[in-house]
Amino acid sequence: MIWFTSDLHLGHRAAISMCERPFETVEEMNETLINNFNSCVKKNDTVYILGDIAHRTPTDVVNQWIAGMNGKKILCKGNHDKRYDKELFERIFDFLEISANGANVSLMHYPMMEWPKSYHGSLHLHGHIHSKGDYNLQQKEEGILRYDVGVDANGYYPVSIEQVKEFFSI
Repeated sequence: MIWFTSDLHLGHRAAISMCERPFETVEEMNETLINNFNSCVKKNDTVYILGDIAHRTPTDVVNQWIAGMNGKKILCKGNHDKRYDKELFERIFDFLEISANGANVSLMHYPMMEWPKSYHGSLHLHGHIHSKGDYNLQQKEEGILRYDVGVDANGYYPVSIEQVKEFFSI
């Protein structure tokens, strides 16, 4: 299975208020997000993390959290990502094009106005904007195959390529 997520902001206490997250404490947020991640992503799954795993947290602590997260992790660096242990990832990139279950997909932390093959049915998955589900619905209504995979837009869970394809009916 192929999964996508972004903008967990583990350890970032201010993310609770700034993003209106339903958590009382940063510890509750960290535990919930990691548990939600591991409830979806299995050991042999591939997960593309499109940036901002953590913020305002020592790198050694973040490395422990990443090590406890399931799957073969591929990181697309976001604006808050530090120098994590590279051994925890299959690959680290800024921008990547993949083919996933028959879909051409452009991956980047930041949303793009246009991306490779955007006029030929290619998807663009991103994070960064901490949108709620209304952003993804608006993109769909406007016929734009751009999707925010951030936890704030997806009930604090990763999203599978199948879910994205079903969302856009492709």
